[in-house]
Amino acid sequence: MEFFRIKKDIPFMKYALVLNAVSFITFALAVFFLVTRGLHLSVEFTGGTVMEVAYAQTADIGKVRDKVAALGYPDVVVQNFGTSRDVMIRLPVQKGVTSAQQSEQVLAALKSEDPGVTLRRTEFVGPQVGEELVHGGLMALGMVVLGIVIYLALRFEWKFGVAAIIANLHDVVIILGFFAFFQWEFSLSVLAGVLAVLGYSVNESVVIFDRIREAFRKFRKLNTHEVIDHAITSTMSRTIITHASTEAMVLSMFFFGGPSLHYFALALTIGILFGIYSSVFVAAAIAMWLGVKREDLVKASARKEEDPNDPNSGAVV
Repeated sequence: MEFFRIKKDIPFMKYALVLNAVSFITFALAVFFLVTRGLHLSVEFTGGTVMEVAYAQTADIGKVRDKVAALGYPDVVVQNFGTSRDVMIRLPVQKGVTSAQQSEQVLAALKSEDPGVTLRRTEFVGPQVGEELVHGGLMALGMVVLGIVIYLALRFEWKFGVAAIIANLHDVVIILGFFAFFQWEFSLSVLAGVLAVLGYSVNESVVIFDRIREAFRKFRKLNTHEVIDHAITSTMSRTIITHASTEAMVLSMFFFGGPSLHYFALALTIGILFGIYSSVFVAAAIAMWLGVKREDLVKASARKEEDPNDPNSGAVV
């Protein structure tokens, strides 16, 4: 499906050096903020108090969150679990305040609003659990990266695998840089969003790489950067439709999903925008600079003897 078709190839690779310089500066700034400011980790990573309370009627999550935030917990995590009457509250660690004191303080505040609130369970989650989550998250990220490289190396060529992984890690670091700069809360849902961006970005890269391979087979007289320009231009309609529809869904989560989905949707939004940029200007350009050529993708054994006088020579049906 195409809403439009661009007839003349856009010379993307002509500006590859400038655009990748901008990308490198953005990446360097993201690394700088990660080092100097660090991530504002949520309770899942840092440890804290977990409370489970039950209401007689359906709980108003917004009011519960406002009530707890008024006690000095602006980053509190409040969500339903099980039923609409059961609420889980995650409180960050406070110096000089024990877990029991935190739960008593919160329960008293909730009872002042609704005397029917009952405490089901309270427990302290130590930072050791957070360290295990960080380790598990890094392992998951590493496995995704390794899988992407192997997949692209087998399906296309190792140069494409290297180019795609550099571009995709570029997206991840920039997302983390935004969270470090603005000190947005980094939670497990945000980590899930980062991993989703990896998969989403590599899908865009695969589409472009596949079109590059087709163009190498079809257009024998075009050089490498002309082939890449044609491949990217021919996917523009598909890119705009796919990313616009995806972003529409993500924005609906951002505006209507509530605080629990706010930063997840924000991470996806940043990832989608930079994912388009990196697939077009970073991954394709790096593959070009690594020296990808027709012989890498069109094997000699698969070629047919071509008649130089045949106008259809080199075309693939």
